[in-house]
Amino acid sequence: MISYPKESVILVSIAVTLIMTLVSKYFTNQDRMRELKEVQKTCQIKLKESRDNAKKMAELQKQILECNMELMKHSMKPLLFTFIPLILLIGWLKGVYAETEIAKSWLWWYIGSGIFSSLIFRRLLKVV
Repeated sequence: MISYPKESVILVSIAVTLIMTLVSKYFTNQDRMRELKEVQKTCQIKLKESRDNAKKMAELQKQILECNMELMKHSMKPLLFTFIPLILLIGWLKGVYAETEIAKSWLWWYIGSGIFSSLIFRRLLKVV
């Protein structure tokens, strides 16, 4: 890990992202989350169509807010399982990379590769 710090940070980030994506996929109700996303899209379209009807707009905004709250509830569930191990891993990685050439930027390498790999894994595994 110390010999090739950039590569090892990227590989660790990809592995952690894959694990977190799998946890998200199997600990959330993906069908319900897809339904909620569709309801949101439909409400957004209706909201644009009914700009002149304030009562209808308020009703649609309320429905969108309810969908957002339920989506947040579902997406927080996997965080319960991954938050503490992730914090411990980041602390350990900080110690590992403290004496390497990327001591000041290892976290940015981790975050960047994590975001990129998360996009890929979520699309491949069809995670909402």
